Amino acid sequence: MPALTLASRLDGVIGGKTAAAFDRAFGVKTVGELLEHYPRRYARRGELTPIATLPLGEPVTIVAEVVSASERRMQNRRGSLLEVVISDGDGRMSLTFFNQPWRLKELTPGRRGIFSGKVGEYRRQTQLTNPDYELFDDIAEARAEAEVTAKRPIPIYPATSSVPSPLVQKTISLVLDAVGDIDDPLPDDLRARRGLVDARTALEHIHRPEDDDDIAPAVATLRMHEAFVLQTALLQQRQFVRALSATKRPAAAGGLLERFDAILPFELTPDQQSVGARIAADMIGDWPMNRLVQGEVGSGKTLVALRAMLQVAESGGQSALIAPTEVLAAQHLRSIARMLGPELAPELMPTLLTGQLPAAERRKAALRVASGQARIVVGTHALLSARTTFAELGFVVVDEQHRFGVEQREALRSKGESPHTLVLTATPIPRTVAMTVFGDLDVSTIRTMPAGRAGIQSFVAPLAEKPGWFARVWDRVAEEVRLGRQAFVVCAAIDAEQLAADEKTDEPADAPAAAAAAESGRTRWGVVQVEEMLSRMPSFADIRVQILHGKLPADEKDAVMQAFARGDIDVLVATTVIEVGVDVPNASTMVILEADRFGVSQLHQLRGRVGRGGVPGLCLLVTEASPGSSSRSRVEAVASTLDGFALAEVDLELRGEGDVLGGAQSGVRSSLRLLRVVTDADLITEARAEGERLLAGDPTLERHPGLAAALERRVGVEERAALAKS
Repeated sequence: MPALTLASRLDGVIGGKTAAAFDRAFGVKTVGELLEHYPRRYARRGELTPIATLPLGEPVTIVAEVVSASERRMQNRRGSLLEVVISDGDGRMSLTFFNQPWRLKELTPGRRGIFSGKVGEYRRQTQLTNPDYELFDDIAEARAEAEVTAKRPIPIYPATSSVPSPLVQKTISLVLDAVGDIDDPLPDDLRARRGLVDARTALEHIHRPEDDDDIAPAVATLRMHEAFVLQTALLQQRQFVRALSATKRPAAAGGLLERFDAILPFELTPDQQSVGARIAADMIGDWPMNRLVQGEVGSGKTLVALRAMLQVAESGGQSALIAPTEVLAAQHLRSIARMLGPELAPELMPTLLTGQLPAAERRKAALRVASGQARIVVGTHALLSARTTFAELGFVVVDEQHRFGVEQREALRSKGESPHTLVLTATPIPRTVAMTVFGDLDVSTIRTMPAGRAGIQSFVAPLAEKPGWFARVWDRVAEEVRLGRQAFVVCAAIDAEQLAADEKTDEPADAPAAAAAAESGRTRWGVVQVEEMLSRMPSFADIRVQILHGKLPADEKDAVMQAFARGDIDVLVATTVIEVGVDVPNASTMVILEADRFGVSQLHQLRGRVGRGGVPGLCLLVTEASPGSSSRSRVEAVASTLDGFALAEVDLELRGEGDVLGGAQSGVRSSLRLLRVVTDADLITEARAEGERLLAGDPTLERHPGLAAALERRVGVEERAALAKS
């Protein structure tokens, strides 16, 4: 049998059933992906795990000692129940085994071992039900061996109830024994300069360390592997784009762009001018533009994109703007048509193309796009359809990039001949995240806001300490409506009662239950519940309330949004479907219920829906989270500042990059394992410089086969094909 490689499929090594379990639990399919499933910590045989701090509902692996074990017949059903009490010397918890009396011979008082399972609670005592365990050898039987093994760290892996940490450890050990030569992705000189170990040693020492001194060099080496491979992949993607030739799109004297600027009723902000100039220069370069523009909600990114569309239209090219939702696409179209005005709009014929359009309208829109009559096209995923064709697609604008993967962006690009690409995001991105996730793009930032904004005041309504404030929230909303203004109320769910019903389980009575924890943590307010509550309030008797959520038909959603924009609705009770792009200048108030259920950037996005005109904005963040909790800290951080860039850094610190990177992790943007964009900024910068130096001397990686193989594994064949599309 040929030696295993990092690219070998797992099902050929550990059997199809076990491989499928690992795939479901962790998304690993190959030997290399399994070996990148690194320990999250290490335990010692001589150390017991504090039981009092174990989190309810989470899979854990602990080191503990057996105190007692007893068997009894079950009252409500056939069979026996084995109850084992384990201790850390301070706290205690129970292990419950159904119909497994033979375990009494193993689990004798005084035995120590590793126990893995999901922490539950039964009769106010924490417990593990049917846990996996591995008992340590009796020291009296093998004292010499025990002295060695007592110092050997035990890797504890991220695990699930179906794939516990001991199974992960055994599987990785089996695979490490079978794998053949492991190519090193790092150049020899880089490894020597940084005092790093070779790839096989790093993998052996992170998974099977003999002592603590083995671990740090292994982690440092594998962290550099991750940074170096990721940055090289992004640099290669940039090379692919710059190897393409682009149609130059210069602005003509007296052309569409000049005519548009002449009718603008306001001055561009300094940042809009500088970013616009950068984009204009990119569009007459030798290769296609590939630029990310980030800016606060309402900073005028759409206007910058529209000016670039006009520059493309002057040479006969078409522009396509793809938005994540029907509501946002329709909003963009109306906004673009309004900005173009009655003279330019008929010339450019901005056209909406979404999957929810009636068949006749969609055919008409598709014909205008295919013929080139529509020089500006706005749509959703329908733009990616094989049936959607363009006469001359010269410019692609992707709004809210975090909602789209690399492949979707490239699928739209492939409908033109190396079109220019502009990516917009209203979620400010910390520098290290931009370098890690969008390293293939040139990044521009719009910080200055247009004049005439009245600003927003934000307050936390802390119901845990001041439950009476809940009534005051609705009084404030009614007061704002009486002043002729409008309000949003945002909920985390459509129907909280249905959500609670869906979450109920029918576990047997003597199985562990975290019902109390689930009850206290369940969503209390959905759109349905809020609408019903407001309908009973005397102060809302004359106030027009309407609901909006993602499950409504597209035409109904659009009709509600247009009615709200016209002022026919006073209070819109909605889910986060209104998070991006909704522009109603008369909306003054934003109430976010159970604000602790949202992330920092999402709260900031939602808040940006008010205070957009000359009307002062008010944002009320309603929460029952306890003071000092991490969820309360998120809400208080948002209330403390309007600076989205500062909040992005807070978000990164509070949640870690896994959540912050979100849906952008696609293709080369695989999720980070050891690398941390907060603490490893210098390492990422250094890895990028090393990657640039290496590619300058060896652009095809002929002299670096280990790096080429690592890139092939990290960036699969499909993704690489997508990156190379023009």
